[in-house]
This record gives sequence, structure tokens and C-alpha cells, in this order.
Amino acid sequence: MSADEAERDGQAGEARSTDFVEALARGLRVLESFTLPAAEPQRGRMTLTDVGRLTGLTRGTARRLLLTLRDMHYVDTDGKLFWLTPRVLRLAEGFRMPIGLGDRAAALLHELTREINESASVAMLEGESIVYIERVEVRRIYSSRIVNGTRLPAACSSIGRALLANLSTEQLEIWLDRYPLPKMTETTITERPAFLAEIARIRAQGYAIIDEELEIGIRSIAVPIVSPAGRVVAALNASTSTARHSVDDLREVFLPQLRKTASALADNMDW
Repeated sequence: MSADEAERDGQAGEARSTDFVEALARGLRVLESFTLPAAEPQRGRMTLTDVGRLTGLTRGTARRLLLTLRDMHYVDTDGKLFWLTPRVLRLAEGFRMPIGLGDRAAALLHELTREINESASVAMLEGESIVYIERVEVRRIYSSRIVNGTRLPAACSSIGRALLANLSTEQLEIWLDRYPLPKMTETTITERPAFLAEIARIRAQGYAIIDEELEIGIRSIAVPIVSPAGRVVAALNASTSTARHSVDDLREVFLPQLRKTASALADNMDW
């Protein structure tokens, strides 16, 4: 079992009750194994041995679960390799619809990108990462290749920091205890005191700016999407290159537009 899988198992174990269904948990672990970094070299096509290794399941258990998922049309096989089918996308739509993502949210992001002529995204915090759930990309020669479902380190992304700033002090300390601060570039903040000071600054100002901490040549700015009930579940950002916009541009040009769009998204999203 990989370190990520072992950690997820441990976290799940903390919350297990007498109603916990181990067979269902194993089936979900099998589905998730196709999305792990270890599956990337095979482009999501894995053998029974691969699935067993990534999930920590015996070959017999992994085989039964894979064949069950095949019969339910979530997995397909050529007899040797297994892969996910488009049916799994139904699960994503089941997530997107209740929180208000759809045509209206996409239209708001399209309007924002027209105003600033840069790509814009909505993402949520999940563990040590942010997960993109809505994105509109401005067409350029260079594409970021970020799509719905893409994960990036929360600690050094503008959306991640905007969301971390809305955790309580205790929650943030627990998060930092669990997830080390990755060093993505020479300018990435990796020292805990400096990171906490940056999060405090973001809390006070209500937005987060990343300047070449995630990737050299890229700047971004993010604001939380605050529901009418005061909850923050997602954040909105816009990214640009250092050649096109300065940090001052992010504050003076992007920030007002982001706040306007975040407010409209909050009215549209149900949480």
C-alpha cells in the first residue's frame, strides 16, 4: 500500500463507526487507485497486480472488486489491463450540481476572463491539495493544462492559501502538522513561522497572492467565495505570467473583478 493510501486508511479509521462497510470502502479504494500518481506511467491502465499493490488488497479481493466494477460499467478490461470508463464522470456531476456549479457559474467565469483577459478557476481544499472544480482558460500559445480535477499543492497556490486562511488557528496548526510545506521554487515559503505570518496577512486583507512560488514565471491572486451563510467552501483565482502583469496589476486590476465575480458565484452556489 502506498503512503498516501495508508494515510487515507488511517484517517478513515479515525472516524469509523459500527455502520462502516468495509466492502464498500475497498471498492472505493480500487476506484481511487486509478487516480493515484503511481497510475500515471500506465496512463490509468493497470494490471490486477498494480491495483492490489496500490490498495493493499489481496489479488483475489482486488479481482472480485474489479470484476464487480466492470459489471457495473465503472471499469473495463481487455483481460489483462483494467481502466476507468466515462461512467465515473456521473459521480463528479453528482457533486457539482448540488453546490451550484453549471452553466451559470461557467458564464460568470467566462465574463471574468473577458474582463481581465486571463484564465480563472474555482477550486476546493482537499487534504494537502486544492482540486479544481470549474475553470475557464484563455487561449494562448502556452496552455497550463489545468482542467477540472487537477490537483495542486495548497500551501503554495493562491486558492490554497485563501482557503487555509479561513481555517481556525487550531485547524491550521493541525493541517500544518499533517502536511509538510513543499518547496516548488526558490521563492516558495517553506518555513512554518513565515507561512503562518503570510496566512495571517491573507486573513487580514481578504485575498492571497502567489508570486512565482508555485511555478517560475507565474503569478496568481485568489479570493474566498463566501456563502450568504458565511461559509467558505471554495475560492476563485486568476493567474497570469510575470511578463504580462505585475503584482500591482493583480491588486489594482484583478482584485476588484475577482471580488465581484466571487460575490455572484456565492449567490449561485448552494452551501
